Amino acid sequence: MKQTKSDTVFQWKGVPPTGQLIPLGLQHVVAAVVGIITPAILISNTCSLSEEQKTLMIQVSLILTALATLLQLFPIFGRIGAGLPVIMGISFAYIPTLQAIGAEFGIATILGAEIIGGCVAIVFGIFVKWIRPLFPPLVTGTVIFTIGLSLYPTAVKYMAGGAGTPEFGTPKSWLVALITLVVVIALTNFTKGLTKLGAILIGMIVGYIISIPLDLVDFSSIGSAQWFALPQFMPFEIKFVPSAAVSLSIVYVVNAVQTIGDLSSTTMGGLDRMPTDRELSGGIIGQGVMSVLGAFFGGLPTATYSQNVGIVTVNRVINRSVFALASGILLVAGLMPKFASLLTTIPQSVIGGATISVFAAITMTGIRMITQGGFTPRKSAVMGLSVAMGVGITQVSGCLSGAGFPGWVNTVFGSSSVVVATIMAIVLNLIIPKEEEAQK
Repeated sequence: MKQTKSDTVFQWKGVPPTGQLIPLGLQHVVAAVVGIITPAILISNTCSLSEEQKTLMIQVSLILTALATLLQLFPIFGRIGAGLPVIMGISFAYIPTLQAIGAEFGIATILGAEIIGGCVAIVFGIFVKWIRPLFPPLVTGTVIFTIGLSLYPTAVKYMAGGAGTPEFGTPKSWLVALITLVVVIALTNFTKGLTKLGAILIGMIVGYIISIPLDLVDFSSIGSAQWFALPQFMPFEIKFVPSAAVSLSIVYVVNAVQTIGDLSSTTMGGLDRMPTDRELSGGIIGQGVMSVLGAFFGGLPTATYSQNVGIVTVNRVINRSVFALASGILLVAGLMPKFASLLTTIPQSVIGGATISVFAAITMTGIRMITQGGFTPRKSAVMGLSVAMGVGITQVSGCLSGAGFPGWVNTVFGSSSVVVATIMAIVLNLIIPKEEEAQK
């Protein structure tokens, strides 16, 4: 049967009609944009960066997401990049560990740890076939659940106006946050199509508009921003702190496993097959390469975007021109500091109201992975003990910094719940007998 031009969207190569290409590309931009810019804002605030530096990080986040996606679409040497229809960009999953490192050491140490973590991801990608069995859905789901759980305090602090700001805990901060959240919930659950897909973005726009007459928006930084500028090479100093590098490297490994899941969902949903070992390896290697490269320009770690994978599984559009157009739009936006500067004016209460639903979704993704095939006593033990140790240790300040403990112990194991939960989940999954073994 002869393929028509309108069928091109369901093929990997070719250029679809403009009437299909533009809305389908914009759909991916809308789904990704909040996830791209928000981590940069969160880490900038954690590290007490200036408005100019915050603008730079948002700018680089947009550019890196565009380049990371293009690398996945058009692999280099057929080995660096998956050659699959995915959006890859700055990820929320690293935030808890990045915040812990940034609060203790600053942005320079984050970037140094990112370079080491990116190298670890590259090694993982090369040996993915052999390492992958250590991370079944139970382990990966437990870690993802812990990541989501550890992000809740960040969301609530932002909903309250941002810790340390004059607006923290005020009624108007909570009013804006709750209105933003209500809009997101309403659009997500009672609408369809682009409105549902862009619920978080629309919610932020509504919250932003409401914030202006409440005097929560400061436009003073926009005037001095340029209309066009290339990213700067090494805008921040880079420092290597071994304990910070170890912490972030563990998170890189976990996110590499999550990338396997996203690539598998993409191929199953859009191509009716599982990804090849080469595609998985190339996707993870590309993720590591972009993280290393991005660190030299002040960017944050990258990962695949599950929300965009969801779009592929629903509409089955796999044409790479659609994803290339989305990348092009993000690249142009990233080359405009004026646009990035505008994004820095978003009040923290708006960010909190919008992202708490994202963090909740991350947590529930972990739950879904864990409960595949039922929730057994063994799963309960692995998940419960891992989360208890990971979250418990971080909630008791200084419990690993007493006399006799080297300083690095607290940095590696006491600053981020994700690290301890990951190690515990791997170990417990290996040593606790599976149900069929226990019955013998």
